[in-house]
Amino acid sequence: MLPQNPPPSTYGDQIADEVIRRLPESTATWRHTSPPRRAVYGPWPAWLADDIRRTLSEELGIPRLYRHQASCAEAAHRGRNVIITTGTASGKSLAYLLPVLSALHDDPRACALYVSPTKALANNQLAFISRLCRLTPGLERVTPSAYDGDTPQQARRSIRDDARLIVTNPEMIHLSFAGAHQRWTRFLRNLSFIVIDECHTCRGVFGAHIALVIRRLVRVARRYGADPTIIMASATTRDPVMLARRLTGQDAVAITTDDSPAATRTTVLWEPGFSGDGDTGDSTRRGGPPVRIPAYADAAEIMATAITEGARTLVFARSRRQAEIIALRAHDSLALSGNKDLAGKVAAYRAGYLAGDRRRLEQALDDGELVGVAATTALELGIDIGGLDCVVVTGWPGTVAGFTQQAGRAGRRGQSSLVVLVARDDPLDMYLIHHPEAVVDAPVEKTVFNPSNPYVLSGHLLCACVELPLSAAEVRGLDATAVAADLVHAGLLRWRGEKLFAVERPLDDNDALPTPRTAHRMVNLRGGTGQEITIIDCDNGAVLGTVGRSMAFKQVHAGAVYLHMGDSYVVEDLDLINSAAFVRRKVPDFSTVPMSATDIRIVADPEEDTLVNPSPGLWVAAVDVEVTTTVTGYRKKLLGSDLVDTIALDLPPDTLFTRAVSYTLDPAVVEALGITAADLPGALHAAEHAAIGLLPLVASCDRWDIGGVSTALHADTGLPTVFVYDGYPGGAGFADCGFERFHDWITATCQVVKDCPCTDGCPSCVQSPKCGNGNSPLSKSGAVAVLSALSAMTAGMG
Repeated sequence: MLPQNPPPSTYGDQIADEVIRRLPESTATWRHTSPPRRAVYGPWPAWLADDIRRTLSEELGIPRLYRHQASCAEAAHRGRNVIITTGTASGKSLAYLLPVLSALHDDPRACALYVSPTKALANNQLAFISRLCRLTPGLERVTPSAYDGDTPQQARRSIRDDARLIVTNPEMIHLSFAGAHQRWTRFLRNLSFIVIDECHTCRGVFGAHIALVIRRLVRVARRYGADPTIIMASATTRDPVMLARRLTGQDAVAITTDDSPAATRTTVLWEPGFSGDGDTGDSTRRGGPPVRIPAYADAAEIMATAITEGARTLVFARSRRQAEIIALRAHDSLALSGNKDLAGKVAAYRAGYLAGDRRRLEQALDDGELVGVAATTALELGIDIGGLDCVVVTGWPGTVAGFTQQAGRAGRRGQSSLVVLVARDDPLDMYLIHHPEAVVDAPVEKTVFNPSNPYVLSGHLLCACVELPLSAAEVRGLDATAVAADLVHAGLLRWRGEKLFAVERPLDDNDALPTPRTAHRMVNLRGGTGQEITIIDCDNGAVLGTVGRSMAFKQVHAGAVYLHMGDSYVVEDLDLINSAAFVRRKVPDFSTVPMSATDIRIVADPEEDTLVNPSPGLWVAAVDVEVTTTVTGYRKKLLGSDLVDTIALDLPPDTLFTRAVSYTLDPAVVEALGITAADLPGALHAAEHAAIGLLPLVASCDRWDIGGVSTALHADTGLPTVFVYDGYPGGAGFADCGFERFHDWITATCQVVKDCPCTDGCPSCVQSPKCGNGNSPLSKSGAVAVLSALSAMTAGMG
């Protein structure tokens, strides 16, 4: 029954009503409008210079501070490390800039470093800081400057010599500020503050790299006599104190209460309907059972509908190509409905555009010249694009933190807004849109990373010794005693008394090993080990990009179809000796899917607290494993046909030492479940796929960050065993999260598979887009039996 006096409809509600009317084939599985929130204000700090306060109030229209801004600024001014984790559009930038600008105003030698994970966010912050400094007496000579890969060589020396506030990225800290610290003597000696923005992005292997980079930066700054205060900011993290300690190695005070105002926001969870008209683009499924409308297709229609209703709209896509497709489809939809003027105000935004084009698009969206943009996550973080009324998220972004960030782009200037999450045909997406509590009410995930990962730590330990010899105490402080011993044994480091030094050696001694001159270049902060294959266009010699060696076997093997910025290429040769893949631009009439075989071996017995026996006949463990994957060939599928050709490849195996969560079943349990020996491989395989799809529910990862192996008889356990492992050397913490929350993870997985309306398994439950065996064998009914038993047998676990 409707209430006697229903609340007034908001603008977000009105747009949602029209979207639901325009797309009747699909379903809004959940809808909620959050109430507004009032602001709580705090005092201006007594130590803040009148010139700065006057600029903020008179020039920028900021007459008062929110209480959380004042608290953050006060703690940092007192020299305490701070992490502030209030919501999007809550004014975190001002909270950390107040103590920074105050120090630069009061001390003409003081310097500060702002670290951003993306160029778009860095440019946005630089523009705001530069304006503030221009308008404020006493800050005119601060010279805020960007120092990154786009900075012209001729400008770099003057920035090093003169700039007092520098906006940069982790890579430049690694290579220059720490790696070539002798050039930064003036800046490092006077470094008062380090600001790390959007620090929740520091997860997995990337997070481990950044944590070690920050430690190295602070170490060289202290060598020059500075002791910088570190301020971290994020709209989304569960345990900010632990994150700060793991990221910096130091304690920090956390500011978590958001005292900023918020307008109403309508959130809709959206399930695309089914279509038998081949709209998926996969003609082999025409005439068969209905297939789900692609998420990007509904996202484009929602975008067009919202724009028609006057809403400035941002759509987040999962890939560069998908962003282009969504923008094109929304443009066509608007044009066909008679809104050609609006169609011309829709664009895509993604990496790969020239810097000037990206700035132009950002400004056009902010100014209202554009009414709709389809973007990759390049626009997710912190960019203050105001006036957005609607955000459409195409597919679950992997974490609650990511969804919160993307949703927070809407309504940043106090207006009512709409956020729509459009589900993909994927187990996790299907679960979430039918369990809104896991999207809206759930706490954000722990930011998981391990700075002690030996595969990450070894490269940074060598870099640190190149920068400045390490003391024995410093080695212990990094938990690097064993890693140091391995590097000494390899001849890369040498102890001289209580100091650890990098060892010079001839370049031709072993080109695969780093030297003091090559150590920094051989560490890839975003890719783990730094070993990459360069992709080269045969026709003109242009470098298209790079891919990690292990992924190269699947993506750029000879004969593979490779997509780059919407163009198709066919790989002619994968040259592993010279680390290059040679491709030629073509529009083939076929697609390729790699086939692979994976073996897994337990390399060490689990620790006592990482092996549990929650019920008779079931063992759950977190273990160190060696994963050996061999790409054996690929399937070549002709477009518009069922014809598939299988082509063998002769590629070397790829070996990965990592962490896995595993469960092992006694055959008596399997027999009691009614699963025959013939059906067991399919049951375990299907359960493994579904579990991989749902692990991101409890760990801050993507399904592409993890892998799995299932076997009816594993050599190490002698029993039916399933493994889900981290896809990074040494592990990224994801498998350990699965072990810690095994019951929650498996119970959610079981529910998804049971609730899926398909008969034999589909992409929404047990089929995997990355299966090396072509999703065979699979038994959905067997998976339901296994997962149901696991859920019941682990009720006492986390």
